[in-house]
Amino acid sequence: MSNHLKNETSPYLLQHAENPVNWYPWCREAFEKARKEDKPIFLSIGYSTCHWCHVMAHESFEDGVTADILNRHFISIKVDREERPDIDSVYMAVCQAFTGSGGWPMSIFMNWDKKPFFAGTYFPVQSQYGMPGFADLLNAVAHQWNSNRNKLLHSADQIITHLQQSEAAHRTGSNETLSEKAVQMFSALFDSTYGGFGTAPKFPSPHNLFFLTLYAKQNNNADVLKMVEKTLTQMRKGGIFDHIGYGFSRYSTDQYFLAPHFEKMLYDNALLIIAYASVYMITQNHLYLDTAEQTAQYVIREMTAPHGGFYSAQDADSEGVEGKYYTFSFAEIMNILGEEKGRQFSHVFDITAKGNFEGVNIPNLLKSNALNSDFSHEIQKLYEYRKNRHELHLDDKILTSWNSMMIAALSILYRVSRNEKYLQTAIHAQIFIETNLSKDLELCTSWRSGKHSESGFLDDYAFYIAALIELYHSTLNRDYLKKAERFCKEAVKRFADDEPGGFYLSDSDSTELFMNPKESYDGAIPSGNSIMTYNLVRLYQLTEKEDYRELAERQIHYMSAQAQDYLTGHSMFLFAKMLYDNPPEHITIVLKNSTDLENIKKQLPLLANAIVVSESKEYPLVNDSTTFYVCKNHTCFSPTNTLEFFCHKLLR
Repeated sequence: MSNHLKNETSPYLLQHAENPVNWYPWCREAFEKARKEDKPIFLSIGYSTCHWCHVMAHESFEDGVTADILNRHFISIKVDREERPDIDSVYMAVCQAFTGSGGWPMSIFMNWDKKPFFAGTYFPVQSQYGMPGFADLLNAVAHQWNSNRNKLLHSADQIITHLQQSEAAHRTGSNETLSEKAVQMFSALFDSTYGGFGTAPKFPSPHNLFFLTLYAKQNNNADVLKMVEKTLTQMRKGGIFDHIGYGFSRYSTDQYFLAPHFEKMLYDNALLIIAYASVYMITQNHLYLDTAEQTAQYVIREMTAPHGGFYSAQDADSEGVEGKYYTFSFAEIMNILGEEKGRQFSHVFDITAKGNFEGVNIPNLLKSNALNSDFSHEIQKLYEYRKNRHELHLDDKILTSWNSMMIAALSILYRVSRNEKYLQTAIHAQIFIETNLSKDLELCTSWRSGKHSESGFLDDYAFYIAALIELYHSTLNRDYLKKAERFCKEAVKRFADDEPGGFYLSDSDSTELFMNPKESYDGAIPSGNSIMTYNLVRLYQLTEKEDYRELAERQIHYMSAQAQDYLTGHSMFLFAKMLYDNPPEHITIVLKNSTDLENIKKQLPLLANAIVVSESKEYPLVNDSTTFYVCKNHTCFSPTNTLEFFCHKLLR
């Protein structure tokens, strides 16, 4: 029997539409029902490709006995964290305050005023791992609600007061040596043997690599660049990279980057394309460009909708087993490729009868180091076989913020590779957002099955502005820059906090929760505040408008204070700050012929601020040819008809 989720569009909510739990989506009806029936609320937050969300669903939410407890004593609400980042952010802070950690599935108990009095993540069906069984927990909460409610509500008030005071706290501090201190911290965390930072599990966190790459380039620091290269190379060799279908999984469960948590997220692959493409521009090591292009191939082949948007994620599980889609037995390899090629492939990609992961094999190059081996024919055969072997769940909703990351990534990859396919794919996705997720200057968060969500959040605006800026850099079409400026003005209007600075996650006029967070630290993706810092810096450097300079400086001051206690969690902000402190070349282009533009785009440095202007007294043509006026560090060079010298200096 269907519950109240049956008419939702979120793949995550629809996964639970046939549960015996009488789920509601987040809606006024659910809270009003809880009030009228004098029941507490159980809020479950997750996403459709979350392995432990599946486990808890199978163990508890599909179980009739557990469902009966929930239905008798609670009003149960399901939320897709990717569609409601505001709800996820607020209650994640609650979960961390209660338990010291967070994650998904997130389990929150609260009253109908949305005040939480208990929180956790996954609970097993029976007591184990030092955690109570979920049914036992439900019965205990229900008993406390009926017999000792004042204590529960007092706990809720204490948590809310603590979170509100933490959010309102004003921090101050010097920003002079933030980057240097952050590099020292990353150096201390760096795993020189296996790449990456810290111990298992290891997340790609590409924005950390953005920061370190720019620091290495600006300071000519070979040691810092080696940390980035070691990490990128190890990830490319490891099982976190899908050597058969390409693209990256979410994180590695071990220190070697061998065994991933097999789900693939759009955002990881977007940010990793940028990381690999950027390091290729500095090193000219073809491995990095090849990895970026193979990742883009995966996205275009498997994650791009016919109408141009990008899907959100692919599941880790198939047929109820995590990683089954991605792993092979030795016998399968031999059967598909034949004796000779099968043994050659197995030797290179670490395929054995014993297996390298729970009795089966994750193809990888960690032992052979054969990065230049050509097994393209064999890989294609294995890819076709794998596609027909197991069904893999696809989260096919389209998110504005994640799509914007991929638009930016493909725009950058186009500038590095000059492959027109990447730019056209990015443009089609931007048109999709403009057509389906934007009305005038109002962005929506998600789209699926012809329906879009309500008004979007800071991250939607921040990443979309960044995507428009990158499309401008790739095309030099001023329309993209003008759109970026319009959406930036709207983001400031909707989300900015004039005192003490920063940007709220939600529009202050529409927030319905007990707090409106200003997220500054970077998690799996950069925070909206970090990206807004980047946007304001880039728009100031491109347009040279004082309004952007003032906004950028205020945002840098705010973020510098926020970053003091957790520098390695603010690397995208530090990246933006370095661009502000040491800006790239500003290149003013005076065209002789419009046909020169395509050739010029091939010459532009990756981070340069380029503007096309008409010939004037201020910017005359030199030698009656297309002319470049290049300035850096408040110094302008002599006008020139070629950028070769400046590009060479920047790349080397």
